[in-house]
Amino acid sequence: MDQPLFRRAGDCRVSRISPADTNKFVMMVDPLADRAPFVSVVEIFDVGGKTPPNVHQHAHEMFYVLSGCGRAHCSGKTYDVEKGDTLVLPPGMEHVVENTGPDKLYCLTVMVPNEGFAELIRNGETMSLDAADRAVVAR
Repeated sequence: MDQPLFRRAGDCRVSRISPADTNKFVMMVDPLADRAPFVSVVEIFDVGGKTPPNVHQHAHEMFYVLSGCGRAHCSGKTYDVEKGDTLVLPPGMEHVVENTGPDKLYCLTVMVPNEGFAELIRNGETMSLDAADRAVVAR
């Protein structure tokens, strides 16, 4: 990447990794297409939705809560998260993030390095943003 990257959220790819998943991703920075050293997404959790237990061997992962509330389970510890909170996970830490609120949970998620995350998202089922998503993510 040798030039600034400018992209509107409404122009980003939206996908779900697996049809059974309860979260979807708005790909803000795609390390493959954008030649960036990280991946950045807005992760949207359905009401009651959560990630499967997962771990990243070499990547740091950051979640910044844009809207909603939830709970993060990280190697035996639990953190209640809400709008304005940041959670950073070191490599090797198993974690689950879940939506515990009455509305969708929106997190800006960044992973450095990519560690295959972008490829999972790119290979997933294409989705779209609904009105609630656009109100938080796009203008």
